[in-house]
Amino acid sequence: MTDTKDSLRNTVQDYYTKAAQRSNSCCGPAEFYNPDILNNLPDDVANFSLGCGNPITAADLQQGEIVLDLGSGGGLDCFLAAKAVGETGKVIGVDMTSAMLERSTNAALKMGIDNVEFHHGYLETLPIEDNSIDVVISNCVINLSPDKNKVFLEIFRVLKPGGRISVSDIVSNGNIPEEMLQMPVCRIVQVSS
Repeated sequence: MTDTKDSLRNTVQDYYTKAAQRSNSCCGPAEFYNPDILNNLPDDVANFSLGCGNPITAADLQQGEIVLDLGSGGGLDCFLAAKAVGETGKVIGVDMTSAMLERSTNAALKMGIDNVEFHHGYLETLPIEDNSIDVVISNCVINLSPDKNKVFLEIFRVLKPGGRISVSDIVSNGNIPEEMLQMPVCRIVQVSS
């Protein structure tokens, strides 16, 4: 089973490394977010999303909260969360893809956002202390994990008592069309479900 998990991880990393090197993304953030909140971001940040929704609005983030973004990618949700939690809050992005971490870290430096940090890690073994997070957010990443049960155990491990989660993701109880199953990332979803 470990070989299968490593193979799935490698496929996901390859896919998202290539995505991080492109200037565009698969999904239009404006479809999910109020355009007003995207206007203050550079185009290469505001127009780069690989998510499938908007976990920020549902999270109802408050000033001073500590937020963890699972699979932070290019950092869009982290930057939006950083604005919501303000200078007294903090946002931590975790991603397993070095190219995405480089992209998001560079964007944070370029924008002068200092209440965001990005860490390399896996959702199944988060590099985060127990009971240290107020809100966990994730945008279309948990479905890519080879062990979703471990991801949720990790979420509950890092959340403070009374903490909350806001996840936008894709779940299917039905058959996935064959043409989608041939896409590398969709094969991961089917195998790992």
